[in-house]
Amino acid sequence: MKNIVVNLDLEPRHKQKLEAAAPGCVFTYAPGRTLTKELVQQAQILIGFPPAKWIEASPRLELLQLYSAGADAYIQPGILAPETRLTNATGAYGKAVSEHAFACTLMLMKKLHRYRDSQLQHAWRDAGPVTTLSGATVLVVGLGDIGLSYARLVKAMGARVIGVKRRAGACPEGVDELCLTSDLDRVLPEADVIFSILPGTADTRYFYTRERFAAMKPTAVFINCGRGTAVETQVLADALRDGQIAAAAVDVTEIEPLPADSPLWDLENLLITPHVAGNFHLPDILERVVDIAAANLDAYLNGKPLQNVVDFATGYKK
Repeated sequence: MKNIVVNLDLEPRHKQKLEAAAPGCVFTYAPGRTLTKELVQQAQILIGFPPAKWIEASPRLELLQLYSAGADAYIQPGILAPETRLTNATGAYGKAVSEHAFACTLMLMKKLHRYRDSQLQHAWRDAGPVTTLSGATVLVVGLGDIGLSYARLVKAMGARVIGVKRRAGACPEGVDELCLTSDLDRVLPEADVIFSILPGTADTRYFYTRERFAAMKPTAVFINCGRGTAVETQVLADALRDGQIAAAAVDVTEIEPLPADSPLWDLENLLITPHVAGNFHLPDILERVVDIAAANLDAYLNGKPLQNVVDFATGYKK
Protein backbone atom coordinates (compact mmCIF):
# COMPACT_ATOMS: atom_id res chain seq x y z
CA MET A 1 0.00 0.00 0.00
CA LYS A 2 1.46 3.34 -1.11
CA ASN A 3 0.72 6.88 0.02
CA ILE A 4 -0.16 8.72 -3.19
CA VAL A 5 -0.52 12.52 -3.27
CA VAL A 6 -2.22 14.06 -6.30
CA ASN A 7 -1.60 17.76 -6.96
CA LEU A 8 -4.32 18.14 -9.62
CA ASP A 9 -7.86 19.52 -9.63
CA LEU A 10 -9.78 16.43 -10.74
CA GLU A 11 -13.36 15.38 -11.35
CA PRO A 12 -14.67 12.19 -9.68
CA ARG A 13 -14.20 10.17 -12.89
CA HIS A 14 -10.51 11.13 -13.02
CA LYS A 15 -10.03 10.05 -9.41
CA GLN A 16 -11.76 6.76 -10.16
CA LYS A 17 -9.36 6.13 -13.04
CA LEU A 18 -6.30 6.76 -10.86
CA GLU A 19 -7.62 4.71 -7.94
CA ALA A 20 -8.49 1.81 -10.26
CA ALA A 21 -4.87 1.78 -11.40
CA ALA A 22 -3.59 1.57 -7.80
CA PRO A 23 -6.03 -0.54 -5.76
CA GLY A 24 -5.38 -0.60 -2.02
CA CYS A 25 -3.32 2.61 -2.06
CA VAL A 26 -4.15 5.70 0.00
CA PHE A 27 -4.90 8.77 -2.11
CA THR A 28 -4.69 12.38 -0.91
CA TYR A 29 -5.94 15.01 -3.35
CA ALA A 30 -4.34 18.43 -2.89
CA PRO A 31 -4.96 20.59 -5.96
CA GLY A 32 -3.16 23.88 -6.53
CA ARG A 33 -2.14 25.76 -3.43
CA THR A 34 -3.72 23.25 -1.08
CA LEU A 35 -0.56 21.18 -1.52
CA THR A 36 1.76 21.57 1.47
CA LYS A 37 5.38 20.76 2.09
CA GLU A 38 4.27 18.25 4.71
CA LEU A 39 2.20 16.34 2.13
CA VAL A 40 5.11 16.35 -0.30
CA GLN A 41 7.41 14.94 2.36
CA GLN A 42 4.89 12.20 3.24
CA ALA A 43 4.27 11.07 -0.32
CA GLN A 44 5.65 7.83 -1.70
CA ILE A 45 4.16 8.61 -5.11
CA LEU A 46 3.38 12.18 -6.12
CA ILE A 47 1.43 13.22 -9.20
CA GLY A 48 1.62 16.91 -10.02
CA PHE A 49 4.05 19.79 -10.09
CA PRO A 50 5.19 20.46 -6.52
CA PRO A 51 7.65 23.25 -5.65
CA ALA A 52 10.98 21.54 -6.23
CA LYS A 53 12.47 22.99 -3.05
CA TRP A 54 9.84 21.17 -0.95
CA ILE A 55 11.07 17.75 -2.02
CA GLU A 56 14.49 18.04 -0.36
CA ALA A 57 15.60 14.67 -1.77
CA SER A 58 12.88 12.99 0.31
CA PRO A 59 13.86 9.33 0.86
CA ARG A 60 10.15 8.42 0.99
CA LEU A 61 9.40 9.64 -2.54
CA GLU A 62 9.63 6.70 -4.93
CA LEU A 63 7.96 8.14 -8.04
CA LEU A 64 7.30 11.71 -9.13
CA GLN A 65 4.87 11.83 -12.06
CA LEU A 66 4.82 15.38 -13.40
CA TYR A 67 1.78 16.84 -15.10
CA SER A 68 4.14 18.94 -17.22
CA ALA A 69 6.35 17.99 -20.13
CA GLY A 70 9.14 20.20 -18.76
CA ALA A 71 11.17 18.67 -15.96
CA ASP A 72 14.04 21.16 -15.63
CA ALA A 73 13.32 22.14 -12.01
CA TYR A 74 13.52 18.51 -10.86
CA ILE A 75 16.72 17.36 -12.53
CA GLN A 76 18.89 19.74 -10.54
CA PRO A 77 21.29 18.17 -8.02
CA GLY A 78 19.83 17.61 -4.57
CA ILE A 79 16.16 17.86 -5.54
CA LEU A 80 15.33 14.16 -5.90
CA ALA A 81 16.88 11.25 -4.03
CA PRO A 82 18.93 8.92 -6.27
CA GLU A 83 16.28 6.20 -6.03
CA THR A 84 13.34 8.43 -6.98
CA ARG A 85 11.91 7.78 -10.46
CA LEU A 86 10.91 10.83 -12.49
CA THR A 87 8.36 10.73 -15.32
CA ASN A 88 6.73 13.57 -17.25
CA ALA A 89 3.58 14.17 -19.28
CA THR A 90 5.06 14.12 -22.77
CA GLY A 91 2.21 13.43 -25.17
CA ALA A 92 -0.39 15.44 -23.27
CA TYR A 93 0.39 18.86 -24.72
CA GLY A 94 0.93 18.32 -28.44
CA LYS A 95 -2.52 19.42 -29.57
CA ALA A 96 -2.90 22.43 -27.26
CA VAL A 97 0.55 23.98 -27.61
CA SER A 98 0.91 23.32 -31.33
CA GLU A 99 -2.49 24.89 -32.06
CA HIS A 100 -1.56 27.92 -29.92
CA ALA A 101 1.73 28.30 -31.79
CA PHE A 102 -0.01 27.80 -35.15
CA ALA A 103 -2.55 30.52 -34.31
CA CYS A 104 0.27 32.89 -33.32
CA THR A 105 2.10 32.11 -36.56
CA LEU A 106 -0.85 33.05 -38.74
CA MET A 107 -1.66 36.07 -36.59
CA LEU A 108 1.84 37.48 -37.09
CA MET A 109 2.17 36.55 -40.76
CA LYS A 110 -1.18 38.24 -41.51
CA LYS A 111 -0.44 41.18 -39.13
CA LEU A 112 -3.64 40.61 -37.22
CA HIS A 113 -1.90 41.86 -34.05
CA ARG A 114 -1.40 45.23 -35.78
CA TYR A 115 -5.07 45.40 -36.72
CA ARG A 116 -6.07 44.61 -33.14
CA ASP A 117 -3.86 47.49 -31.99
CA SER A 118 -5.50 49.76 -34.57
CA GLN A 119 -8.95 48.69 -33.41
CA LEU A 120 -8.14 49.62 -29.82
CA GLN A 121 -6.92 53.01 -31.08
CA HIS A 122 -10.08 53.48 -33.21
CA ALA A 123 -7.80 53.78 -36.25
CA TRP A 124 -8.81 52.58 -39.73
CA ARG A 125 -5.43 51.87 -41.33
CA ASP A 126 -3.76 49.38 -43.62
CA ALA A 127 -0.81 47.46 -42.07
CA GLY A 128 0.70 46.61 -45.45
CA PRO A 129 2.02 43.39 -47.05
CA VAL A 130 1.58 40.01 -45.42
CA THR A 131 3.21 36.59 -45.86
CA THR A 132 1.91 33.05 -46.26
CA LEU A 133 2.71 29.54 -45.06
CA SER A 134 2.15 28.21 -48.56
CA GLY A 135 5.64 27.65 -49.92
CA ALA A 136 7.28 28.97 -46.75
CA THR A 137 10.16 27.21 -45.00
CA VAL A 138 9.34 26.46 -41.36
CA LEU A 139 12.08 25.45 -38.94
CA VAL A 140 10.87 23.40 -35.96
CA VAL A 141 13.53 23.33 -33.24
CA GLY A 142 12.67 20.50 -30.86
CA LEU A 143 10.95 17.64 -32.59
CA GLY A 144 9.04 15.96 -29.79
CA ASP A 145 5.28 15.57 -29.50
CA ILE A 146 4.57 19.32 -29.64
CA GLY A 147 7.08 20.03 -32.40
CA LEU A 148 5.74 17.22 -34.57
CA SER A 149 2.14 18.33 -34.03
CA TYR A 150 3.03 21.86 -35.12
CA ALA A 151 5.01 20.54 -38.10
CA ARG A 152 1.94 18.68 -39.37
CA LEU A 153 -0.25 21.77 -39.05
CA VAL A 154 2.05 24.01 -41.08
CA LYS A 155 2.74 21.21 -43.55
CA ALA A 156 -1.00 21.01 -44.22
CA MET A 157 -0.85 24.70 -45.18
CA GLY A 158 1.78 24.01 -47.82
CA ALA A 159 4.95 24.77 -45.89
CA ARG A 160 8.30 23.03 -46.28
CA VAL A 161 9.28 21.78 -42.83
CA ILE A 162 12.81 21.36 -41.50
CA GLY A 163 12.98 19.58 -38.15
CA VAL A 164 15.88 20.03 -35.74
CA LYS A 165 16.67 17.48 -33.03
CA ARG A 166 19.60 16.32 -30.94
CA ARG A 167 19.92 12.78 -32.23
CA ALA A 168 19.86 11.38 -35.76
CA GLY A 169 16.97 9.17 -36.79
CA ALA A 170 14.38 8.56 -39.47
CA CYS A 171 12.62 11.62 -40.85
CA PRO A 172 9.10 11.58 -39.36
CA GLU A 173 5.87 12.12 -41.24
CA GLY A 174 5.16 15.81 -41.70
CA VAL A 175 8.83 16.77 -41.87
CA ASP A 176 10.64 17.30 -45.20
CA GLU A 177 14.18 17.46 -43.88
CA LEU A 178 15.68 16.36 -40.59
CA CYS A 179 18.74 18.13 -39.17
CA LEU A 180 20.83 17.83 -36.04
CA THR A 181 21.23 20.73 -33.64
CA SER A 182 24.77 21.14 -34.98
CA ASP A 183 23.22 22.00 -38.38
CA LEU A 184 21.07 24.83 -37.03
CA ASP A 185 23.29 27.68 -38.17
CA ARG A 186 23.26 26.29 -41.71
CA VAL A 187 19.48 26.19 -41.99
CA LEU A 188 18.54 29.31 -39.97
CA PRO A 189 18.95 31.69 -42.95
CA GLU A 190 16.45 29.60 -44.94
CA ALA A 191 13.60 29.85 -42.44
CA ASP A 192 10.52 32.04 -42.83
CA VAL A 193 9.22 30.78 -39.48
CA ILE A 194 11.24 29.47 -36.53
CA PHE A 195 9.26 27.55 -33.92
CA SER A 196 11.20 26.77 -30.75
CA ILE A 197 9.98 24.15 -28.31
CA LEU A 198 13.22 23.50 -26.44
CA PRO A 199 13.24 22.47 -22.76
CA GLY A 200 15.11 24.42 -20.11
CA THR A 201 18.55 22.85 -19.72
CA ALA A 202 22.14 24.05 -19.48
CA ASP A 203 22.57 23.32 -23.19
CA THR A 204 19.56 25.39 -24.25
CA ARG A 205 20.17 28.46 -22.07
CA TYR A 206 20.50 31.52 -24.32
CA PHE A 207 20.42 29.19 -27.30
CA TYR A 208 19.25 31.96 -29.62
CA THR A 209 22.18 34.36 -29.56
CA ARG A 210 22.54 37.77 -31.19
CA GLU A 211 24.46 36.06 -33.98
CA ARG A 212 21.63 33.61 -34.61
CA PHE A 213 19.03 36.35 -34.80
CA ALA A 214 21.31 38.25 -37.17
CA ALA A 215 21.41 35.15 -39.39
CA MET A 216 17.62 35.01 -39.67
CA LYS A 217 15.68 36.60 -42.51
CA PRO A 218 14.45 40.13 -41.74
CA THR A 219 11.01 38.83 -42.78
CA ALA A 220 11.16 35.84 -40.41
CA VAL A 221 8.70 35.11 -37.62
CA PHE A 222 10.03 33.61 -34.35
CA ILE A 223 7.70 31.62 -32.05
CA ASN A 224 8.82 30.36 -28.63
CA CYS A 225 6.61 27.99 -26.64
CA GLY A 226 9.43 25.99 -25.04
CA ARG A 227 11.36 27.76 -22.29
CA GLY A 228 12.00 31.48 -21.98
CA THR A 229 15.60 30.90 -20.94
CA ALA A 230 16.38 29.92 -24.54
CA VAL A 231 16.34 33.66 -25.36
CA GLU A 232 17.87 36.48 -23.36
CA THR A 233 15.29 39.25 -22.96
CA GLN A 234 17.46 42.08 -24.31
CA VAL A 235 18.65 40.00 -27.25
CA LEU A 236 15.06 39.34 -28.33
CA ALA A 237 14.07 42.98 -27.78
CA ASP A 238 16.98 44.23 -29.86
CA ALA A 239 16.32 41.76 -32.68
CA LEU A 240 12.71 42.94 -32.92
CA ARG A 241 13.48 46.64 -32.52
CA ASP A 242 16.36 46.59 -35.01
CA GLY A 243 14.42 44.67 -37.66
CA GLN A 244 16.59 41.56 -37.61
CA ILE A 245 13.30 39.64 -37.69
CA ALA A 246 9.81 40.81 -38.61
CA ALA A 247 7.87 39.63 -35.58
CA ALA A 248 7.79 37.17 -32.69
CA ALA A 249 5.35 35.48 -30.35
CA VAL A 250 6.40 34.17 -26.94
CA ASP A 251 4.39 32.12 -24.49
CA VAL A 252 7.46 31.94 -22.26
CA THR A 253 9.96 34.57 -21.12
CA GLU A 254 13.36 34.59 -19.44
CA ILE A 255 11.76 35.81 -16.19
CA GLU A 256 8.19 34.81 -15.34
CA PRO A 257 5.97 36.61 -14.65
CA LEU A 258 7.40 39.13 -17.10
CA PRO A 259 8.38 42.26 -15.08
CA ALA A 260 6.26 45.35 -15.73
CA ASP A 261 9.35 47.30 -16.80
CA SER A 262 10.51 44.71 -19.35
CA PRO A 263 11.39 46.21 -22.76
CA LEU A 264 9.31 43.46 -24.38
CA TRP A 265 5.91 44.88 -23.39
CA ASP A 266 5.99 47.87 -25.72
CA LEU A 267 7.20 46.18 -28.91
CA GLU A 268 4.41 46.36 -31.48
CA ASN A 269 5.85 43.40 -33.43
CA LEU A 270 5.79 41.08 -30.41
CA LEU A 271 2.86 38.98 -29.19
CA ILE A 272 3.10 37.91 -25.54
CA THR A 273 0.97 35.28 -23.81
CA PRO A 274 1.61 34.44 -20.12
CA HIS A 275 2.70 30.76 -20.34
CA VAL A 276 -0.83 29.59 -21.03
CA ALA A 277 -0.48 27.50 -24.21
CA GLY A 278 -0.55 24.28 -22.22
CA ASN A 279 -2.08 25.48 -18.98
CA PHE A 280 -5.07 23.07 -18.83
CA HIS A 281 -7.21 25.59 -20.73
CA LEU A 282 -7.91 22.86 -23.29
CA PRO A 283 -9.76 20.03 -21.46
CA ASP A 284 -7.98 17.47 -23.62
CA ILE A 285 -4.76 18.14 -21.68
CA LEU A 286 -6.12 16.97 -18.32
CA GLU A 287 -7.61 13.85 -19.91
CA ARG A 288 -4.26 12.91 -21.37
CA VAL A 289 -2.34 13.71 -18.17
CA VAL A 290 -4.67 11.47 -16.14
CA ASP A 291 -4.29 8.66 -18.68
CA ILE A 292 -0.48 8.90 -18.51
CA ALA A 293 -0.50 9.03 -14.70
CA ALA A 294 -2.89 6.06 -14.42
CA ALA A 295 -0.78 4.00 -16.81
CA ASN A 296 2.37 4.78 -14.84
CA LEU A 297 0.74 4.00 -11.51
CA ASP A 298 -0.23 0.58 -12.82
CA ALA A 299 3.20 0.04 -14.35
CA TYR A 300 5.12 1.11 -11.25
CA LEU A 301 3.06 -0.94 -8.80
CA ASN A 302 3.25 -4.03 -11.01
CA GLY A 303 6.91 -3.85 -11.98
CA LYS A 304 6.29 -2.92 -15.62
CA PRO A 305 8.22 -0.34 -17.69
CA LEU A 306 7.22 3.27 -17.08
CA GLN A 307 6.21 5.73 -19.79
CA ASN A 308 8.02 9.05 -20.22
CA VAL A 309 10.99 8.40 -17.94
CA VAL A 310 13.06 11.60 -17.80
CA ASP A 311 16.75 11.54 -18.61
CA PHE A 312 18.44 13.56 -15.85
CA ALA A 313 21.34 14.42 -18.17
CA THR A 314 19.17 16.13 -20.77
CA GLY A 315 15.82 16.95 -19.18
CA TYR A 316 14.07 15.16 -22.04
CA LYS A 317 12.04 11.99 -22.03
CA LYS A 318 14.42 9.09 -22.67
